[in-house]
Amino acid sequence: MNSSSRRLVTQRLLLTRPEAGDSAMLLAYREANRVHLAPWEPQRTEQFYTISAVEERLRQMAEQVEENLAVYWLLRHPQSAEVVGECSFTNIVRGPFQACHLGFALDSRHTGQGLMHEALVAAIADIFNVHGLHRIMANYQPQNSGSEKLLRRLGFEREGLARKYLKIGGVWADHVLTSFINPRDG
Repeated sequence: MNSSSRRLVTQRLLLTRPEAGDSAMLLAYREANRVHLAPWEPQRTEQFYTISAVEERLRQMAEQVEENLAVYWLLRHPQSAEVVGECSFTNIVRGPFQACHLGFALDSRHTGQGLMHEALVAAIADIFNVHGLHRIMANYQPQNSGSEKLLRRLGFEREGLARKYLKIGGVWADHVLTSFINPRDG
């Protein structure tokens, strides 16, 4: 696999880079998971759930990838290509830091099956081995036990608590700070 790889294949998933043609499927995923993801995301307006907003977001994502500031993956069923989740490695910083932030979300119909773990094992390997990053940071709200368990299982270590870290659902929320260091870097 090289840095221009447009897909990753796992046992049960196909991870693809988002493209302009994905707007309808991504909108369907957003609409289907509106309530499910609301406790963990910023407050969303009705505009967020429109095809024009999804198209604009896809354009922004492509721009960030082109500038080497982010890597995005859509999680799909291999047979249907339905979007069942997404993960992102954003705020990529090079130089002596060589780090990024991980974000992830999964369709409510597919939680508890180990799919996000499966996807992130492949995506993290890509970030470390292809993109050469040293550190991945991931943060979660203290009450989000699912994210806590997933990150711990992946090898992330708790580093602290950031009070009133992100505005989620219109309220400043505390977040547990974690990171995963590239095993090749010792």
